[in-house]
Amino acid sequence: MAELIAKSPCEGLVPATIGGMSLTEEHPGAMWTVAPFKGQQVALSKALETAHGMAFPAPNRSTGKAGSRAVWFGRDMALLIGPAPDAKLAVHAALTDQSDAWAVVRLEGAGAEDVLARLVPVDLRNQVFKRGHTVRAELKHMMASVTRTGPQAFQIMVFRSMAKTLVHDLKTAMEAVAARG
Repeated sequence: MAELIAKSPCEGLVPATIGGMSLTEEHPGAMWTVAPFKGQQVALSKALETAHGMAFPAPNRSTGKAGSRAVWFGRDMALLIGPAPDAKLAVHAALTDQSDAWAVVRLEGAGAEDVLARLVPVDLRNQVFKRGHTVRAELKHMMASVTRTGPQAFQIMVFRSMAKTLVHDLKTAMEAVAARG
C-alpha cells in the first residue's frame, strides 16, 4: 500500500531572501469561501462579527488580523482565513472549504512594492493601497489575491497548482529589483 505524505504547495521552493526582501510560505489554517445568500449580507456580517470578531469585508478590503482574517474575494464573496467557520454562518451564506486549494506566500521588505509593480497591473504603493486593502488581479499571467498586511508586507495567494510558477515569477522580479538597488 502506498503511503501518502501531505506537502505544502510551496514545499522546497521557499524561503528565499534576495536584496533585503524575503519570500516565505504561509500556513494560514482553514480557508473557507463565504458567499452571502441574497439579502443576507448585513445579517451575515453581524453573525461573522459575533462568531469570529470581524465584519464581512467591503470590496477590496480585509477585516480581522493575522491568524483570523476575512478577505474580500470577489463580488459577494469573502475568504475566511484561519478559523473554520462557525456553523451558524450557514444560515446566512454558502460556505465552501478551500483549505487545500491555495498557495499562500508572504513577500516583505524594502522593495516589495517594486517587485509587485513588475507583476500586478494595480497601484500597490502604500499611499494608495494601505494595510488591509486587498485586490483580486492578474499577477503576471495568474489570477491572484494580493493583500497588504504591513507597511512593506503582502500576502499573495494563487491556485495551488500555480505555486511553482508564482515563486519563480516573484523570485525573478525580486532579483531584478535587487539588481537595480
